[in-house]
Amino acid sequence: MKVAIGSDHRGYKLKEIIKNYLKEINVNFEDFGVFSEDSADYPDVSIKVAESVSKGLYNYGILICSTGQGTSITANKVKNIRSALCINPTFARLAREHNDANIISLPADFINIEDAKTTVLVFLNTKFLGGRHERRVNKIKMYEGGEYENL
Repeated sequence: MKVAIGSDHRGYKLKEIIKNYLKEINVNFEDFGVFSEDSADYPDVSIKVAESVSKGLYNYGILICSTGQGTSITANKVKNIRSALCINPTFARLAREHNDANIISLPADFINIEDAKTTVLVFLNTKFLGGRHERRVNKIKMYEGGEYENL
């Protein structure tokens, strides 16, 4: 498994903690930035991470900003990305099982460190259920490809 990770300045500290955790659990990752707490715009890193996942260079992405909203919204603009704002392990499990999410977005200002670690672990280890959920995810893919006419 290969993971792309990135944050803005508000998510930098949590990103560094999550990187160390990924090392502990033997997950390969690449850090797409930022590399300090200097002010940075979340779309810059979010697009890099999302593009790398969309192209298949990484299995999953982890994005972190203050609320997780900005990084998730931005990542979802990239074709083939289903980014989920996850505030706890249950959100992470359902995002993977039901939505086949390939990027998790964490809210650095609203999640404690242990919950963040557990949420990432659950996200990375939960399989997509398929079935009725696959039909729904396929409709998203069809829309992205301009094929969905029933809207």
